[in-house]
Amino acid sequence: MLKIKKYAAIDIGSNAMRLLIMNIIEEKGKDTIFSKSSLVRVPIRLGQDSFTKGEISKEARSRMVDAMKAYYLLMKVNKVERFMACATSAMREADNAAELVEEIYKESKIKISIIDGKKEAMIIASSDLKQYITENSDVMYIDVGGGSTEFTIFSKGKQVNSRSFENGTVRLINDMVSKHVWVDIENWIKENTKGLEDLLVIGSGGNINKIFKMSGKTQDKPLTYSYLHQQYNRLKDMSYEERISLLGLNPDRADVIIPALKIYSNAMKWSGAKYIYVPKIGVSDGIVKAIYHDKIPLDYQTMDLE
Repeated sequence: MLKIKKYAAIDIGSNAMRLLIMNIIEEKGKDTIFSKSSLVRVPIRLGQDSFTKGEISKEARSRMVDAMKAYYLLMKVNKVERFMACATSAMREADNAAELVEEIYKESKIKISIIDGKKEAMIIASSDLKQYITENSDVMYIDVGGGSTEFTIFSKGKQVNSRSFENGTVRLINDMVSKHVWVDIENWIKENTKGLEDLLVIGSGGNINKIFKMSGKTQDKPLTYSYLHQQYNRLKDMSYEERISLLGLNPDRADVIIPALKIYSNAMKWSGAKYIYVPKIGVSDGIVKAIYHDKIPLDYQTMDLE
């Protein structure tokens, strides 16, 4: 007999907030199926305030409260049973984060958990990557966000190391990443991928998903390092306006896509990887699957559907 549940995840990032509602389909004797029901993205760009001013502005706070109230109603009408809201680096660094978390809970009934970089990497790694992570493969998983980038290394089917670096797209467009951070990333990647032959890279995040979509490739095909590097040079030579008018990029994507490509292409160069796969997964998917499998202690909420 088929059983269908609905879980949801709210990912409050430095560039945008996302609500993912997932259908969880259970059938005896078969693997559980996770199928996206809907995804709503709001580009509030909290990191612009947090990284440059140290706190979330009044305007961004108001927009965030309204978005969370809307998210709650969307979950309610979709009959979501369980959900969790996670905030990452922008909220971690905002001096008024605790005050904002309290305000949002009071206004929207949504309790936000501000997670550190280590837990963020663990959540991302809990996404379903079994078709890539096997006993015969070596994999580097990269998730580029607005405030930080998470790296996770898998070897022969097991996670061997992970690290979060304060090098994200919103920081980069505000010239807030020092050369020292880049050197740390380079050294960490070289040290942790040394001796790993035929290393594959898996990329997640809105920017790499957009680049993959623009490539026209099918989901099972990877992008090459040379393709990423070519796209980086191509987009860098275009103006912000041209990226919007000629390529159809959203205004909040047209600036951050270039630093994202720089992170991915440098990581591939330093690791010697030739290919990057781009499955449709990320923090939101990881939250839903972590709640379902109880892999990571998460303070999830249940919905009052009355």
